[in-house]
Parts: sequence; structure tokens; C-alpha cells
Amino acid sequence: MQRMADDATGPKLVIFARLPVPGKAKTRLIPALGEEGAARLYARLLNRTMEEARASALPIELRVTGGECAAFRSLYGTDLAIRDQGEGDLGERLARIEGPALVIGSDCPGLIAPVLKAAADALEERSVVIGPATDGGYYLIGFRERCPWLFADMAWSTPTVFAETLARCAARGIGPAILPELADIDTPEDLAAWPELQ
Repeated sequence: MQRMADDATGPKLVIFARLPVPGKAKTRLIPALGEEGAARLYARLLNRTMEEARASALPIELRVTGGECAAFRSLYGTDLAIRDQGEGDLGERLARIEGPALVIGSDCPGLIAPVLKAAADALEERSVVIGPATDGGYYLIGFRERCPWLFADMAWSTPTVFAETLARCAARGIGPAILPELADIDTPEDLAAWPELQ
């Protein structure tokens, strides 16, 4: 495994993030929490994700939206690689990431450092690793090499994303490593399971 400049080893951990701006973050929770409340929740989730990411000792790269790189540096320090996600839908933005990489968002409070380490270890044996979410999507996707076929023309934010991803892997003879199923926080019902975040 290649030694990274910051002494972290393994695939890079790419975190898709946005600034916790009211009205722009966790929009599906705005009806329940209001714009300010949804933004505060997103900030808590992102901070929790960053803590677990750092604890994993993997090299971290933030992929942010809207030219917010400088703002993220002021929030999380200059030791992080920070890049703009670029244009296009989620699939196009994911397809740009070079492997080996683990890609996550910040909606999954159960995603802790040992799970991230397990995902990194899985990439030593398998070319793809997936962390399925309880809503039918996934909270983590990892790959050794760039694989745009995993992301093109995907019906994002639907209950079929994980199943379709498995089908695409099977069509190419790839048996992905599967992590434990975890829950994203997208609805008030999801949030009820995490009182400490409220």
C-alpha cells in the first residue's frame, strides 16, 4: 500500500459535503425542522462524519459544492484535500473520482471509523465495496479504479439504487464486498432514532 504524505494509508476517503446553509441543507427535513433546524442538523452530521473520518486514519478528501472550498478550509483546517464536485448530476460527479477511493456523504451517523476501516480492508480483496442503506440506497461506495458504469443513468434517491448497483456489478462479473446495512437520516422518522442529534 502506498504511503501518503500525511502518514495515512489506504484508499482515499472522499466525503461529499455542502455548507450547512439554511434552506440548502437537508431540504427534506425542512418541513419538520425549519430551514435553520435542518441546517443545524446537517452541521452536526457533517462534524460527526469528519470526526469518524479522521479516526479512521484514511487520507481524506472533501468534495464540496458551489465554490465553497475556502469556507471548508476555515471550518476543518488546511490539512485536508478540498475540491469542488463540479457540474452534473450525482452520477456524473461520482464518476469523476479516481480510485482507489471510498465515497460517503454525511447523512449516516452510524458510519463509524471501524466500518470505514473494514471498507478499506475489503478493497484489498474486492474491486468494489458497498455499504447498503436501509432506504434501498447506499451510504458508501468504494472502488479500486474509476467506474463510471456504476453511476451513469442511475435513478438516484430511489429504493432501487442498491439493487441496481449489485446488478451492474454482476453483469461485469464483479462480486462486491457488502458492509453492514445502516440508516441514513433523511426523514423525521429516521431522526427519531438519534435523539443526541436533535
